[in-house]
Amino acid sequence: MEFSATLPLSQLPYVYPETSRSNKIYPFWPCKQRSSQPTRLHCNKMFVPGFGEASPEAKAAKNLHNFFTFVAVKIVAAQLESYNPEAYEELIEFLGRHSLNDGDKFCATMFRESSRHKNLALRIMEVRSAYCKNDFEWDNLKRLALKMVTESNTRLMTEYVLETTIESEK
Repeated sequence: MEFSATLPLSQLPYVYPETSRSNKIYPFWPCKQRSSQPTRLHCNKMFVPGFGEASPEAKAAKNLHNFFTFVAVKIVAAQLESYNPEAYEELIEFLGRHSLNDGDKFCATMFRESSRHKNLALRIMEVRSAYCKNDFEWDNLKRLALKMVTESNTRLMTEYVLETTIESEK
């Protein structure tokens, strides 16, 4: 017996409305305003509720910003370990006392620790910027994220179909 892991769109009326999406006006959406109706908004993108003042992209950018600080700390630590063991130990000790969850807070605290730590903070910020501008593979990020979502959705749908098929055969 053969089973399909995907359902036609017609079987998902609540997820995919039958009406055309072109030129549809959605009130209160954070998109470009139409000049003919200033209180209503026109948008071709999906509205994502619950993000307050920031878009999902802004939230992702903030997380990437903090991740770039983490990466920069790892790079600087690896560099220091080979040519300046004393500074390496200071950085590791500082890491033990301060969280890297907020990259800017981490660097600001490091600036105020001592003049040696100030130099480390400057180096971390320099590496963070260079990594973001020159070395991070943005296209690869998009490709990997799309691949992960596609594979995950396919796996979950297949598991669900198989699970419900086995239950219905009992």
